[in-house]
Amino acid sequence: MLTPDRSRVLLRPFRPATDDIARRVVARIMALSEEAVTRSLAQVLGEFSDRHEQLEAFFRRSYSRVSFYLQPGITPSPERQLLIGSYFTHEYSPESAALFNPSMVPHPDQSGVPKGKLRFILSLRATGEGHISSITFRTGQVSGQPRITLAAPVPFVMEPDRVANAAYVKALFAHKLQEAGVQNEFCRRVLDQLHEDFTLTELHAVLLASGLTEDTSDATATRAARGILLLAESNYEVNFPPDSRISQRVLFPSAPSQSNGIEDARFVRFQNDDGTATYYATYTAYDGKIILPQLLETADFLHFKFSTLNGPAVQNKGMALFPRKINGRYAMLSRQDDENILLMFSDNIHFWQTPEVLLVPIEPWEFIKLGNCGSPIETPAGWLVMSHGVGAMRKYCLGAFLLDLKDPTRVIGRLRAPLLCPNEAEREGYVPNVVYSCGSLVHQGQLIIPYATSDSASTFATVPLADLLAAME
Repeated sequence: MLTPDRSRVLLRPFRPATDDIARRVVARIMALSEEAVTRSLAQVLGEFSDRHEQLEAFFRRSYSRVSFYLQPGITPSPERQLLIGSYFTHEYSPESAALFNPSMVPHPDQSGVPKGKLRFILSLRATGEGHISSITFRTGQVSGQPRITLAAPVPFVMEPDRVANAAYVKALFAHKLQEAGVQNEFCRRVLDQLHEDFTLTELHAVLLASGLTEDTSDATATRAARGILLLAESNYEVNFPPDSRISQRVLFPSAPSQSNGIEDARFVRFQNDDGTATYYATYTAYDGKIILPQLLETADFLHFKFSTLNGPAVQNKGMALFPRKINGRYAMLSRQDDENILLMFSDNIHFWQTPEVLLVPIEPWEFIKLGNCGSPIETPAGWLVMSHGVGAMRKYCLGAFLLDLKDPTRVIGRLRAPLLCPNEAEREGYVPNVVYSCGSLVHQGQLIIPYATSDSASTFATVPLADLLAAME
C-alpha cells in the first residue's frame, strides 16, 4: 500500500497577498543590522537545511524574483539576499492529502534486471494543500510469480527547470491558434515576423514591438495577443538534473491552464514508426474552473514536454492513447459525453475531431457512466482495455473489455461483472467507495493493475491474463 508521505516537501516560491505587503517585508529585512541578519539566517538554515538539497541556491533564486522591491542602486550583502529569499519561499507537501490514480509503464532502462523480471515506473497523482494535484513517481520490479517490489523513495523532492529557449514550430502553433478560435489578422502579422522555429523570448519581442498595451483600444488585437501568450505558456518543456532519482521528481503545475492541478496522467509506452519509443501521457489540466485534456511526452523521464491538445473532441476527461498507430493513424479512447466510452482516430497526435461511441453502460454497476482506466494493452487476443463503471451510491468498480487488433471499433469481449470493487478496507477515504487506475501492464502472462483506493492511497492487484480473457463474453 502506497500512502501519502507528508515529510517529502517541495520548496516553492511564496508571494504575500499584495505587492505593497511584499515591499514592506523587504523593507523590514533591509532595516535589520548585519548581526541580526546573520543570526536570523543561521536560524533558518539550521531548521531547514536537512530537509532540502541546495536550499541556499533556491533562496538566491527567490531573492532574484523580488529584488525589484529594493530601492534603486542598493545591493544587499549575500547573507541579506539569502534572508530575503527565505521570506519569499515556503514548503509544500505535494502528497499531504492523497497519493492515488497510478499508471504503470516499463522503465526505459532495463539494464541489470534479473531474467524474468521487469523494471517499471509508477506515476501517481499527488494532492496537497488547496487540492492542487501534481505528478510524482516511484520505481520497482515485477517478477513472473507475480511479485511486486517497490524501491523506497528518496527523502528529497524537486521540481524541474524550465527549458529557457524551447522552440515552437510555427505551422503547428498557427494550427492550434486556429483550432482555438484565436487566429485573426493580428495573429498573422505576429507569426509573419517569426522564424519557422521560434522561442518564447522572440515571441515576447514581437508582441512588445507591436505597440499593444493595456490601454490599446483595439480589443480584438488585445484578445489575440493574450490568446497567443496563453497558448505559448501552456506549451513548454522542462528538465530534471541527470543525477536526480526518479522518485525525487515532481511535475507541479506551472502553466495557466493547469494552475489548480495536473490530474490523472495516463502514461503509455508508444512505439514510433522507426522502432523507437516515446512515453506519452494524457492528463487533465485544471485551472480552477475549466478542465482540459492535455499531452505530456518524454523519452527518458528527465526531459518532459507539455503540449496542448486541440479539436472539438478535446473535452471532458479520460483520454487514453493506444500504444502504437493503427492503420497508419493515432487512436485514442475518450469520454466526451461523461457517460460512454468513445474511440477516435487522427493523423496528428495534437488534433482530435470526430469520436464515435464504442461502449455504453449495460450492467447495473456501470449505469451512471463508463470510462477507461488507461491505455489499451496489446495482447495476441486483442486490445485489452481496463475500464471503470459507476453505479448506485456513486460506487466505482473496475471492469475490462477487448477490442479487435486490426479494427478496434469492434468490441470482441467484455466482462459482465466487475473485475475489482472496493472492499471494506478500501471504502473509506477522500472520496469513499472508489477504486481507480490510470494504466496497467502485462508481464509473463499476468495482468498487473496498480489502483487507487477511495482517492487516498494506492495498491496493486494481479490476475492471470488467460483467466481474465476466458471470463469475457
